[in-house]
Amino acid sequence: MTVTPYHRGDLPDALVRAAIELLDEDGGASGLSLRAAARRAGVSAAAPYRHFSDRTSLLSAVAAVGYRELVTTLEGAHPAPEDPGDLADIAVAYVQFALARPALFRVMFAEPCHPADAERQGAAGEIEGYLQTLVQRAIPSADPAAMATAVWALVHGLAFLHLDGKYAGSSTPDLRARIRGVVHATLGPHRERSPQPQQPTRC
Repeated sequence: MTVTPYHRGDLPDALVRAAIELLDEDGGASGLSLRAAARRAGVSAAAPYRHFSDRTSLLSAVAAVGYRELVTTLEGAHPAPEDPGDLADIAVAYVQFALARPALFRVMFAEPCHPADAERQGAAGEIEGYLQTLVQRAIPSADPAAMATAVWALVHGLAFLHLDGKYAGSSTPDLRARIRGVVHATLGPHRERSPQPQQPTRC
C-alpha cells in the first residue's frame, strides 16, 4: 500500500499515517525511521524534522493514534458492559487487536515513550479512563482504579502471551474460549462453561 504523495495539509498526520502503514506491512518497527516515513509520504528526508525531533518522537505519535484506535475497537466490541461476561467480549477484542496489528501494538506498549509528548500521554490517559468506566459499569462494588489496573494487566498479559507464541496455532474459537474462560475465572461467577482450548505451546 502506498499513501497519496503529500502536497498540502497536515504533514505530521501524513507522516504518522505513513509510519503506521509501514508497521502494518513490515510487521515490526526495526526498519521504521523518519527517512522511511518521509519516503512513504512523498516528502523530503529533511521534512519530518520540522515536527519530530527523532524516531522516538515519531513512534510516540504513532502510539497515540494506536491507543485511540484500540479504544474505538473495544467500544465496538461492547458499548455498555454490565457484568464480567460483557468484559470478556472486550477482552477478546483487545487480544484480537494485538494479533491483527502486532507491530503497532508493540510500538504502543514496548517502545520508549517520549517524555514531552503530551498527545501520547493524553491518549494513554483515555485508555485508563475508559477502563475505569468499564469497571464502574460491570463491577460496581470494586474500586475503579485498582480493578481497572487488574483487568488491564490480565488482558494485556493474555495479549502478549499470544503475540509471543505461547499459544501458537490457536484457532479463533480456541482464542475466544481461552480468554472468556480466564476472565470468568478471575472476575466473576461462571455463567457458562467455556469449551476447553488446546494446551499452550511451551517454549
